[in-house]
Order: sequence, then structure tokens, then C-alpha cells
Amino acid sequence: MGLIFDIRSATLYEAWCHSPQGRAMERLAEKFIINLLDPQPGERVLDVGCGAGNHLLFLSKLGLDITGIDASPYMISRARERLGKRCTLKTGMAEDLPFDDNEFDLAVLTNTLEFLDDPLPALREAGRVANRMVFIGVMNSLSWYCLFNKLQGLFRESLLNHARYYNMWELKSRVRVAFGQVPIAWGSAQIWPPFLDRIGEIITDQWSLNHLPFGAFLGLAATVIYRMKTDSLPLKARMSKARQSIARSLTMGNKDREEGVRGDERGLSI
Repeated sequence: MGLIFDIRSATLYEAWCHSPQGRAMERLAEKFIINLLDPQPGERVLDVGCGAGNHLLFLSKLGLDITGIDASPYMISRARERLGKRCTLKTGMAEDLPFDDNEFDLAVLTNTLEFLDDPLPALREAGRVANRMVFIGVMNSLSWYCLFNKLQGLFRESLLNHARYYNMWELKSRVRVAFGQVPIAWGSAQIWPPFLDRIGEIITDQWSLNHLPFGAFLGLAATVIYRMKTDSLPLKARMSKARQSIARSLTMGNKDREEGVRGDERGLSI
């Protein structure tokens, strides 16, 4: 369990989401989801830590069957106001998802790990409910953006003061522990100041993002691999009959033993 947003913290987070930096993060997350997951219309996707539904709206536009879960009842109520009946929404913990194994094709955790005490249980749960891929998006601890936020946090209160940032090596290590040696694709991108937005887009397009692990946003997609699958086989004999047959066999066995004992006694008497 980590930070559960109340009205005050939710207001601060939404204010950040609507800031130029927050909107830039949203665009990067959407780009990486498309490039790394290659989502197909009709696929079932779970947004873990969905918040007020920003990413759910985006996923819905891609034609996906969307479900969201968040630990904050307030955030779920905000998401329900925005999405209505287009989405299944539940209040719950990322570490204990109330869904069946393989219930979804995809699971996404965007800016979710930053607010958890321990990311490993949440990653394992995401891998349990997803049967194709899991996407993780985080803010990069090695970027100038996160360093700048930490400096700002020394002088003013910010919701990001409570966030835990990750670098790509840390993220890969935790994914390996959670899922094993599964195929991983990742990328990194920088947030550019407004007057450098166009230049930043050109640089991002010309250079392989996989070779630049110091961008403000990190996106990683892990392919879920199951090493063993089981099929449920129908039980051909009814349990009531099975119990009767077992009881009967035990009774018959006892009778046989009793008759054998009597026979031995008769033999001894002879």
C-alpha cells in the first residue's frame, strides 16, 4: 500500500496533470503505450491506478475494452463522472487485484509505481491478470526533470515530494523479479521546454529512444510468458456416488477381514 489520494492530494495531482509538464508526460505515456504494446481494438485492458481516468479516456479512443481500478474512492468517483458506462471501475489495491487470472489482455501502470511502498506485489498482480503484456510508465530518477522537482520540493509543498522515482536499471530489475526472464521492450523520452517542443520532437524522432535512458519519462513493456498451463477436466463420477462407493468398499473390506478372522478362529479350533 502507498499513498491513497484524498480530495486535497487529488486536487494537487490534477493540477499537475493540467500543467505543461503534466500534459507532456501524458503525451509521452500515450506514445509509448501505442509503440510498445501495439494494442488492438477489442482487447481487454486494465488500468491499475487509473486515477481520474485520463488514460482510460485515451485507451477508450483506441477501441479497447477498458477497466480501471484505484485505491482512492474519490478518484474512482471522478473517473465515473467522466466515463459513465463506457468503463468498468472498481476501488481496490494494486497489490491485491479483484480479478481472475488472465482476465485481461493488457495491464498498464502509468505513474502508479511512484506512489506505492513496494512495487513488486503490484507488478506480480498485473502479470497475473494480464495474458499478453504489462506496460509500466514512470518518471525517471536520472533525468533533469526529476532532479529539478526534488530541488523545488525543498522550498514548496508538492505532491511529487511523496513520489518515488525509478531509473531504467531499477525498473528492469523489479520486472525480472516479478515476471522472470521475459521479453522486455523499453524507451525513454525527454520533456522539452515549450520553446523547444518542435526541436525536441525532431531529436526524439531521429534518435533511438532505447539508447537514451536519461529522459524524463520511461516506458517499459513486458511480455507475459506462462511456463505451465493447466486445463480443468470434468469430473465423470458424482461426488455423492464416489463417497458411497468408498464407504462401501471400506465396509466390504471390514466384512472380509471379519470373515477371515472367523475362519482363522475356526481353523484354530479345529
